[in-house]
Amino acid sequence: MSEGKIKIQLYRSPIGTPEKHKKIVRALGLRKLNSVVERPDTPAFRGMVAKVPHLLKVVE
Repeated sequence: MSEGKIKIQLYRSPIGTPEKHKKIVRALGLRKLNSVVERPDTPAFRGMVAKVPHLLKVVE
């Protein structure tokens, strides 16, 4: 897998979700709604995104 970058956007609020989901969102560096962060395209970050697909979008 290439070491590119992925852009991740928080498009739904983690309020009312389990604490684990909130921790994943915070660990990705997302704080505010509609914020976008750029992270390395590694299996670890892809796995974090896969845990909360109802809150995040991968921006192309």
